[in-house]
Amino acid sequence: MENKLFPVGSRIRVNSYGPFRGLRGTVRTVDTISADFDEPFCFYQIVLEGAYIQEPIWFEYDEVELVASASITPLKPG
Repeated sequence: MENKLFPVGSRIRVNSYGPFRGLRGTVRTVDTISADFDEPFCFYQIVLEGAYIQEPIWFEYDEVELVASASITPLKPG
């Protein structure tokens, strides 16, 4: 399955277990690592709504799910 890169400004929901599970937010920054993996590894800096922490928080690509976006582009290795 191919990873999808959520563009900055996308609305997401945190689906990982932890204190932020279920919160929604907006992607502020996207950081990818394309080392020797078959697919690039991606981190999202998210501005959360309703969190007790006011600063944006980093999440791995598999810890968030898309709620709304204008477009999704596939990650390309290299």
